[in-house]
Amino acid sequence: MHAFQFNQAIVRTPGRSIVDGLRAHGAPAPDRARIMVEHAAYLDALRQAGVRVQVLPALEAYPDSMFVEDPALVFAEFAVSLTLRANSRAGEAALLYDALSARFSTVQRLADGHVDGGDVLVLGDEVLVGVSQRTDRQGAESLAALLDQRGLSTRVVATPASVLHLKSGCSLVDEDTVMATAEVAAITDFGTRRVLVTPHGEEGGANVLRVNGHLLVSRMYPRLVEMLAREDLQLLLMETTEIAKVDAGLTCMSLRWQQDA
Repeated sequence: MHAFQFNQAIVRTPGRSIVDGLRAHGAPAPDRARIMVEHAAYLDALRQAGVRVQVLPALEAYPDSMFVEDPALVFAEFAVSLTLRANSRAGEAALLYDALSARFSTVQRLADGHVDGGDVLVLGDEVLVGVSQRTDRQGAESLAALLDQRGLSTRVVATPASVLHLKSGCSLVDEDTVMATAEVAAITDFGTRRVLVTPHGEEGGANVLRVNGHLLVSRMYPRLVEMLAREDLQLLLMETTEIAKVDAGLTCMSLRWQQDA
């Protein structure tokens, strides 16, 4: 399974209502105009990395709907429509379903419980599903069973109480390397992979996005950027000041997959 080889992506335009998005840590409301600038740069980075991007219209009734990775998972041959735990996001999966059905011949639905896609880390040989504030154990186990049936080895793991989503605290750098906060690294078994631990005070930078030969990284974390500059990757530095105010990272703003010609 290719964990970071992508040529297709779905994103959603931020609505004016993004200023009312969920904020777990009491951050000030973001500036919508600046979010639009950050989002446009994000789309440019995906395209620069070799991805064709489908842009869906804003959903004003759902402030957090630009974070399309939470209500769905996508793989090369199928997609999964998830069930979100946050009441304000409960309708998002249904409104994304048609776009998924148009791109995938198979779209499965989560059978039980709740899962946010931000809690699902796809590695080269397995999938980790984190139990968190947004993903309950019933949902995690239901998703694991579904993915196991599709031939994807899946493991349910714990997420620290202070971490919103599993991928808020860890992400894939390459087939053999993950980036993680010290807190997540201490309790998560990443197998034989090398773990790069975020510098103290820059834990928010743990969510990086590998796309083909490029690595999208927030420029808010200079010591982390310096660490990653030593890796054999082309870094694309992203401005995330405003999206960070609504608990967002780089992975959550797109659904990405490899579509064979």
